[in-house]
Amino acid sequence: MELSSYIRDIPDFPKEGIIFKDITPLLASPEGFRGAIDTIAEAFVDAGITKVLGAEARGFIFGGALAYKLGAGFVPARKPGKLPGVTTKAEYQLEYGTDSLEIHSDALVAGDVVLIVDDVLATGGTAAAKNALVTATGAHTAGYAFLIELDFLGGREKLGDSPIVSLIHVD
Repeated sequence: MELSSYIRDIPDFPKEGIIFKDITPLLASPEGFRGAIDTIAEAFVDAGITKVLGAEARGFIFGGALAYKLGAGFVPARKPGKLPGVTTKAEYQLEYGTDSLEIHSDALVAGDVVLIVDDVLATGGTAAAKNALVTATGAHTAGYAFLIELDFLGGREKLGDSPIVSLIHVD
């Protein structure tokens, strides 16, 4: 299945010079969405995944479906202040400053085997922050999964030696 045929390019969004990769046609297609989830799940089916961690918002879409497919729990990573209770926080760099993500402090425990999921791997900052959340709890990152990887931004280099599965590569 050629998943890239489900991705729509939107020029000059969110600002001039950017070509936005719109994944909504893939999400709207039962065949495309199922194909993406099944392909990623197949790559990690024997990894012993106990939890899938995805950041809001599109990471929730892929993460929840993958957790179901792999028989694992789902851990939402959210912007600060969005989760009730005690949280663990990781900051990451943006081109214009910093941002952060939080998970519930009891969402992961030592011994959990975690798959980190998102729609796009760009600079690697948010994925590295999610890994920091995993390691802060004593859990283990088994790998990363992305629908699209923007190869020209080099985000993969920030993610260490864990397996990385990206279904669509953009040079």
